[in-house]
Amino acid sequence: MKRLSRHEAMRPLSRHHHHALVMVLNIRKTLTNEGTAEDKAVKALRAKLLQFWETGGQEHFREEEEILLPAYSRYAPIHQEEIIEMLMEHVQIRALIAAISDEEGDLVVHMRKLSEVLEQHVRREERVIFPMMEAALPEEELKKLAPYFHEFHKGNPNE
Repeated sequence: MKRLSRHEAMRPLSRHHHHALVMVLNIRKTLTNEGTAEDKAVKALRAKLLQFWETGGQEHFREEEEILLPAYSRYAPIHQEEIIEMLMEHVQIRALIAAISDEEGDLVVHMRKLSEVLEQHVRREERVIFPMMEAALPEEELKKLAPYFHEFHKGNPNE
């Protein structure tokens, strides 16, 4: 498979995506057997997932929504199906994280759904949205954005 080339300014966001895909694999590996919220492995996975979210996951969404999208909207129409889907996935992922955090409903079901949505979301951003944004944003604008995209914080469970 051809490796996607990412503009240097956006590489921290792509590295966040790598961490997210590692979390997806962790969820799927842990939940291969039918489990319940009382299982030690499921409890440990929940803790790891919440740490992942708190050490960079939620910040990643903010960087996309508060920095990248406003910059992009200056150079291209924002009312595009891909952008709307991305934002709706952000909402869905946040809702699943909240349900897992609050231990609402079936944690195993929520975690499985999260792994599906998160993987789809990352793939869409890497294959469609980021290339679209890199094509629209001038080089000077991308360079101006670079200092605002941060790496995951220390303590990320996927390090």
